[in-house]
Amino acid sequence: MVDLSSNRFHGAIPSSFFQQAKNLSHINVTNNQFTGYIPSPICVHSSLIRLLDFSYNNFGGNLSRTLGNCSKLEVFRAGHNNLSGSLPEDIYDSTALEELAIPANSFRGGISNRIVKLTNLTVLDLYLNQFSGMLPIDIGKLSKLKVLLLHSNNLEGSLPPSLLNCTNLMELNLGFNLLDGDISTYNFSRLGQLRKLDFMSNHFTGILPISLYSCKSLRAIRLSFNNLQGQIQPEIASLKHLSFLSLSGNRLINLTGAMDILKGRNLTVLILSYNFIGEEMPDGDHIADLDGFQNLRILALNGCELTGQIPMWLSKLKKLEILDMSRNRITGSIPTWLGTSPMLCSINLASNLITGEIPKELCSLPMLVSEQTAAQVDHGYLELPLHVSQAMPDASMLQFNSLSYYPPSILLGNNSISGNIPTEIGKLQLLHIFDLSANLVSGNIPDQISNLKNLEILDLSMNHLSGEIPASLAHLSFLSSLNVSYNNLEGEIPKSTQLQGLNVSAFEGNPKLCGSPLLNPCQPFNGTDSDDDTNDGNQILGLSISVVLGFIIGLVGVCGSLLLIKTWRDAYFNFLYTVQERLKL
Repeated sequence: MVDLSSNRFHGAIPSSFFQQAKNLSHINVTNNQFTGYIPSPICVHSSLIRLLDFSYNNFGGNLSRTLGNCSKLEVFRAGHNNLSGSLPEDIYDSTALEELAIPANSFRGGISNRIVKLTNLTVLDLYLNQFSGMLPIDIGKLSKLKVLLLHSNNLEGSLPPSLLNCTNLMELNLGFNLLDGDISTYNFSRLGQLRKLDFMSNHFTGILPISLYSCKSLRAIRLSFNNLQGQIQPEIASLKHLSFLSLSGNRLINLTGAMDILKGRNLTVLILSYNFIGEEMPDGDHIADLDGFQNLRILALNGCELTGQIPMWLSKLKKLEILDMSRNRITGSIPTWLGTSPMLCSINLASNLITGEIPKELCSLPMLVSEQTAAQVDHGYLELPLHVSQAMPDASMLQFNSLSYYPPSILLGNNSISGNIPTEIGKLQLLHIFDLSANLVSGNIPDQISNLKNLEILDLSMNHLSGEIPASLAHLSFLSSLNVSYNNLEGEIPKSTQLQGLNVSAFEGNPKLCGSPLLNPCQPFNGTDSDDDTNDGNQILGLSISVVLGFIIGLVGVCGSLLLIKTWRDAYFNFLYTVQERLKL
């Protein structure tokens, strides 16, 4: 056995290594910086090899065509490298294989029907490659399969009926492909062991398959961004262990009925975005009674054009952490009780018709005020990852396997909120993103905002703010994005490496604002007004201004392992000036 995993080894592994290792049974070089080709031949000189793990390196080129000599090979892993080409045909001769895992590479071509020769497979993990064509028609012959991960490829066509012969399946992920067909015609009841089903972002049609509710072990269902229609059926109540449900981006109707049906479930994540277009927001107190959504952590109803006001029953969801009701037609003001939610750390109410002032109570959210409170939260409850996208479902995705890296945020942009920014905002010590863009807010930027030591993104653009930019903003060491454009601000932009490094668009539209990075320098004060000063002022007022909107962020659906994992910090920098960004769970 050779285990060199999790070191800093680099360079190529010479083929001669295997020529001298005649009695090897396990080789693990995962999580290093090895380059070059995966050594070949591998099993010619050692017929005892049972495990080969080359994952998380920088290997490139094609896979060795001598794997067929590995007659005792049970586990082959080479995920998260730079491998390319098609699967070598002789890999199907390694009939002892129980696990074949080569995700996150650049493999292409079809998945040959010859794969059914690997009758001992329990794990087939090929996600995030470029495989195309149809699923193997006889895939049901892999009757021992427990985990099938083929998401994020270019697979097309309908599901082969034989797939339902894989009765030992516990996790089935075919998301982010081009699969189609009427999903309601399949009899999922044969998959009695199934715990996770993810068909996100395909072209499936039909209604929600009632047969799926016969899979009593199901904990997670994601059918987001397909072409499904109809209503959520009462039969879903039979799934006693269901924790994660994401049906966003379909054509479902009857939101009130759906909430009544789902309220008694043990749900922690409920994503119903981009459905129920134009319906009314459910407002009955019975929705969140003693048994209603008491374990819910994430609720997304964004993009539905719902009417009505922010419902009072949300105040009863004591475990709610993320609330997304953006891109609706919600009226009224922000209720003061929203600030008393004990676990709430991310609120997205952007792109609605909300009026009134920002309640100072919103600045007392316990999860954004107290590090001790925030540290006590367990974020390990996601059955499927949370996906973040800036565009349509077929665009590149970012993935959060845990909410530990999800940015605490308050997003109120594109409403009709008025009044001043409350000075109490300085209490939100753990806030990372604050978006108040495109509203009617007036008054000064409070100096207390500089107390938000974790703030990374601040967007106050397109309001009626006046006065100077507080000099103390220059001390926000994590602030990477500031947008105060199109207000009535004046005076000199505070000097700091961060602020002067921003694009000029972050400050434009404030005629009385001066200093770098704007092109108009501040004039030295000499106590008199000269004609030159007047002329300069007129020139500034006459500048032609272009409008750059800030970003708006929402929640959606959510696959198995690593897709495009980045820290949330890097992810949101890429989204900074994207219009109407969407979070799909």
